[in-house]
Amino acid sequence: MIATKKQAVFKHLLLKNKLSIAVIGGGSWATALTKILCENKRNVGWYMRNEGNISFIKKHHHNPNYLSSARLSVKRLNISSDINIIVEAADIIILAVPSAFLSEELNKIKISIKDKIIFSAVKGVVPESMLIVGEHLNQKFGVPVEKIGVIAGPCHAEEVAMERLSYLTVACVDSMMAKVVASMLKTKYIRTKTSNDIIGTEYAAMLKNIYAIAAGIAHALNYGDNFQSVLMSNSIREMKRFIKDVYKMKRNINNSAYLGDLLVTGYSVFSRNRTFGSMIGKGYTVKAAQLEMKMISEGYYAAKSAKLINLKYVTRVPIIDAVFSILYEGKSPEKVFKRLVKKLD
Repeated sequence: MIATKKQAVFKHLLLKNKLSIAVIGGGSWATALTKILCENKRNVGWYMRNEGNISFIKKHHHNPNYLSSARLSVKRLNISSDINIIVEAADIIILAVPSAFLSEELNKIKISIKDKIIFSAVKGVVPESMLIVGEHLNQKFGVPVEKIGVIAGPCHAEEVAMERLSYLTVACVDSMMAKVVASMLKTKYIRTKTSNDIIGTEYAAMLKNIYAIAAGIAHALNYGDNFQSVLMSNSIREMKRFIKDVYKMKRNINNSAYLGDLLVTGYSVFSRNRTFGSMIGKGYTVKAAQLEMKMISEGYYAAKSAKLINLKYVTRVPIIDAVFSILYEGKSPEKVFKRLVKKLD
């Protein structure tokens, strides 16, 4: 009876949009999401590690290191370097930490998060568990599946800062939760839609970064637009095969969360994964490219994760295999792409 009453109260608050929300992460995507929420007249809890950045934001109203042109409504922000303070005060938590560092941040949380609604804006697999974020939250922290969601693109943080028209897909098995979070993220320049495919959208968000690296390598090797179109066409079909084998359900792979996000990540000048791939194609070592970029390329970690996950399914993924062999086996980009060309159609 108590649990039923608690659920009823919770659903009432959900419907009335009275639940508190927090963003975890201090990078460009976390900054963009925080900007969106504040502009939608939300009071936002915001966790970031760097005390210096917190002081700077409070004084100057923008993040000194990421999206510095984006003005933030400080009066709506409660920023702290203590993740437990922010998590405890929030009903809805948005994770926007690079996948490589997510486990480290989650392990700092000392309170239970089983009753929290948690949406992942992370675009990769948690390396320590080899699980997508939703599965990691469910299996490692006991968060119920119905309280886990995904925020996917196509949406670059840089274009959010410039307030260019952008699109977000909010996925959750609980359609009401998806609609509520989507409404929180909807602004004059952000359009939102909902989905029930939390696993497919999360895998798509991971895989598209690998294909963007491939696009960057191809560009650096002087493959032209004609080849790039074939590469992207094969990438979406490869993505479809991979996701279908991992989790079969009815989905339209041509929707924005899949094909749209793939295209913007593969072609955009703002794509750090395409930039990373271009540097690799030009002869940079992985370490040299990472040091020069000073930002995380999620596709680097995703390539290894996808390769290991596919040991179970043995899906035909020649593009993922090609990127993995270049990044992790030290194979020549020129030779790998000459072989890859023969496998594409």
